[in-house]
Amino acid sequence: MSDLFEGLKAKLTGQNSRIVFPEGLDERILTAAGKLAADGVLTPILIGDIKQIQAKASDLDVSLDAAEIYDPANFAMMDELVAAFVERRKGKATEEQARKILLDENYFGTMLVYSNKADGLVSGAAHSTADTVRPALQIIKTKEGVGKTSGVFIMVREEEKYVFADCAINIAPDSQDLAEIAVESAKTARMFDVEPPRVAMLSFSTKGSAVSPETERVSAAVAEAKLRDPLLIVDGEFQFDAAFVPSVAEKKAPDSAIMGNANVFVFPNLEAGNIGYKIAQRLGGFDAIGPILQGLNRPVNDLSRGCSEEDVYKLALITAAQALTK
Repeated sequence: MSDLFEGLKAKLTGQNSRIVFPEGLDERILTAAGKLAADGVLTPILIGDIKQIQAKASDLDVSLDAAEIYDPANFAMMDELVAAFVERRKGKATEEQARKILLDENYFGTMLVYSNKADGLVSGAAHSTADTVRPALQIIKTKEGVGKTSGVFIMVREEEKYVFADCAINIAPDSQDLAEIAVESAKTARMFDVEPPRVAMLSFSTKGSAVSPETERVSAAVAEAKLRDPLLIVDGEFQFDAAFVPSVAEKKAPDSAIMGNANVFVFPNLEAGNIGYKIAQRLGGFDAIGPILQGLNRPVNDLSRGCSEEDVYKLALITAAQALTK
């Protein structure tokens, strides 16, 4: 785990990354921001009342000398943000409405990212996932060719690293969604040096051992993923053991290029993905890093409201690393 984040810090050194934290008064955010600034890996941008944030930082003995603080109620470039927001929303908000909306710290922070005043955003310590993701979908939006954002976990145990997707966003993905998740998850895998990505599309069936609309949806996703990225190593449908255990793969899927050595696992729906990563975390002893949102034009990531200072620090590093690959 430490090697993973030391590697990210090395990638970020000298990049002058700027990450927005809309929840500037949260103690965990403040403490993590102070550490990030002190370590020199990125510049934190805290959102909120400047005097209140400075006072709370002083109480916590946190130095914000290398951080920036913006107050939406007194922001010198608000006119510029309002105009950009109105244009981006294409008639869905008047100037008056935009000024009110941008007083919300998540919308304000997202506009900083959209207008290139920051490289990414981390929120969710005191807000719901919807509060964090909605502004991103409305303003930053998904990349060209990507229909939906998705959420992955990097599963780490000593030297082992795997990518699990989608464990956070899409409840019932269709075959096109699954193919998109596969391609985007492979890109995320490369960012974390999970190389080369070998993507297994999971099901309760291996290569037609059972036939149902559910298994056919997964096998169709495999074909679509190969069309989207002909160089991607992707196969399925697989039961987990056929994707992960070479001896089982030899019996169940002897012609597969993966041969039981998958390192990226795409679950057939959110129910399976959420259950799967938690089993690996709680019974398998893996650290679950995420959820990491993928498919957006610029990185926005969501914390759990039960997060720790360390969680904030790590997700900020991940967000800054994502920005390098945009």
